[in-house]
Amino acid sequence: MTGVRVAGVGLTEFGETPERTGRDLFGTAADRAFADAGVPRADVESLRYGNFMGELSERQGHQGPLMAEAAGVRAPATRYESACASSSAALRAAVRDVRNGEEEVVLVGGAERMTNLGTAGATEALAIAADELWEVRAGMTFPGAYALMARAYFEEYGGDREDLAAIAVKNHANAVGNDLAQYQREITVADVLDAPPVAEPLGLYDSCPISDGASALVLVSDEYAERTGVDAPVAVTGTGQGGDGMALQDRDYLARTPAADEAAAEAYDDAGVGPGDVDFAEVHDCFTIAEALALESLDLYETGEAIGAARRGETTRDGELPVNLSGGLKAKGHPVGATGVSQVAEVTQLLRGDHVNSDAVADAEVAVAHNAGGTVASCIVHVLEVAA
Repeated sequence: MTGVRVAGVGLTEFGETPERTGRDLFGTAADRAFADAGVPRADVESLRYGNFMGELSERQGHQGPLMAEAAGVRAPATRYESACASSSAALRAAVRDVRNGEEEVVLVGGAERMTNLGTAGATEALAIAADELWEVRAGMTFPGAYALMARAYFEEYGGDREDLAAIAVKNHANAVGNDLAQYQREITVADVLDAPPVAEPLGLYDSCPISDGASALVLVSDEYAERTGVDAPVAVTGTGQGGDGMALQDRDYLARTPAADEAAAEAYDDAGVGPGDVDFAEVHDCFTIAEALALESLDLYETGEAIGAARRGETTRDGELPVNLSGGLKAKGHPVGATGVSQVAEVTQLLRGDHVNSDAVADAEVAVAHNAGGTVASCIVHVLEVAA
């Protein structure tokens, strides 16, 4: 079985660009990934592409071949949909096929155009990732669902709004130097606590923004990198996926995310590493409570301990375990279909030493990327390492 290297990464700026189409955004991300990789487009054997709401935001289905055209690639192309984990699902499929020798060079990515829908329209579109019959028709929204999860966590393990506020403050601080981030400004705990409530205990600054953006990676096999001399010092060494009941009322737990437990355990086992080896993490902080849940599922904290990690300074850029050095979904932005591959692109740059925040993890060798769909009914985790 061959190894899988990240030869190139490409991201657009995340933010409000309603005038740009999905194909325009992905074309830019792919151009940047090819320029970073130094790999000819003609060598690409397939495109794996993640997108969630294209039919609603652009009246566009069958996006695989459309995005291959936008990327300047003539190769079989497939779209993957797993809500907010769509491009991670595309990446996982690509990693497996490169490993088993089916392909040597794969373009992987994702894009989402959301802000053209407006806040109400995007919120309604996102809701289709929940159970239409038992959740959406009853009026549930994702802010409401994560508020229920936060309340359950507080009741079972403790924690309060100031713990959540510390997560938002940390991730905004990390995004200040990231030119691609949607919010490149610091906020204070008081800003978070005084912000308008969205779904208590969550307020405006506990929530990620609605975003447009795209991401792309060029993956190559070990043999291709060696044969062609491509410089690809970061490898995807572990991949894992887990699942849970779709609707919250069918779950055994609201204060835990078993799908992420499963994904993390599989990814660690696949990579041959453990949580103690992880130097930093990018996790799916669509709402502040989600970061705490992710860190516990990744086994980086005991159950009930991650809620105070940012407040104690343990997950800040100068802490023992920096988390979301990109700014996370919270401040960098969350164009749903692009997010999973974007996390891996940021991790790759942090490990290579060419990210604006690389100095915070200068000696890092192992990192994880955690990407969830819906209320973590689906979750995919990838382990990345500096290749020997």
